[in-house]
Amino acid sequence: MDVLGWTLGLGGGVLIGLAAVLMMAGNGRIAGISGITGGLLPPGPDWSWRAAFVAGLMLGPVPVGWALGHSPIGAPAVGTGLLVLAGLLVGFGTGLGSGCTSGHGVCGLARLSPRSAVATLTFMVFGVLGTFLLRHGIG
Repeated sequence: MDVLGWTLGLGGGVLIGLAAVLMMAGNGRIAGISGITGGLLPPGPDWSWRAAFVAGLMLGPVPVGWALGHSPIGAPAVGTGLLVLAGLLVGFGTGLGSGCTSGHGVCGLARLSPRSAVATLTFMVFGVLGTFLLRHGIG
């Protein structure tokens, strides 16, 4: 990876950590994306900050892509059907695991939560296994 890639990755990681700290300090909530998006439907009294958070996630890469002179959204490496299946499995998994990688991996590990450590380890093991199978087994 080149210096620009490392710089962008490090900067993105710092911003994710900062967002998690600000969310906890300013709102008293965990910056878990599945919990935030899950609270969008049905719309409730805290809908506006949740929608702003999700909009920021989706629109954040746009100025970086423009500044670097390329599209902020890459082409998917797999077909639409597999993307839909993956999205459904991730949604099911976040419900089963009571959170997602941001809630457990960023916020939970920072709070030294044993449950989050187990969840994050599970995400990582199955992520590596799934990638291996897609690239070497069924892909």
